Amino acid sequence: MADSNRKLKLFISYSHEDEPLKIQLDKHLIMLKRSGKVEVWNDRQLVAGQEWDSGIKKEIGEADIILLLISADFNNSEYIWKEELAQAMQRHELGTARVIPIIARKCEWKDMPYAKLQALPRGARPVSEFPDKDDAFTEIAAGIRLLVDSLLNSK
Repeated sequence: MADSNRKLKLFISYSHEDEPLKIQLDKHLIMLKRSGKVEVWNDRQLVAGQEWDSGIKKEIGEADIILLLISADFNNSEYIWKEELAQAMQRHELGTARVIPIIARKCEWKDMPYAKLQALPRGARPVSEFPDKDDAFTEIAAGIRLLVDSLLNSK
């Protein structure tokens, strides 16, 4: 039986150029947050005086689910490549976290380490190609909810 008091930790890895999309994604995760199933973290929650590198690494290390907001800017970030993505994929390989690529904007990503993982939205269609972005984010939130419920029920 699932621990009804357990919250899963979600970490959002993203390029700051994609912050508007990250904000929309976070809004669409509200029902999971309000239901007490998850808490969502991103680097904007670092506080003044906190060491950002160790803070980010700590949060990735504690996350149950790591969301990668994929775009050319995400793929181009040296910090994301060397630190966040490396740690996320290592945790995925060890089975200590689930990594979900979310295709935010059209870019080349088929040779990236995360390309072997099932992406959201369905068919890896970029969020930017949806006429109504709410359709994309609703589909993404539903996919994340299915994973969250599965993980909580398996514990």
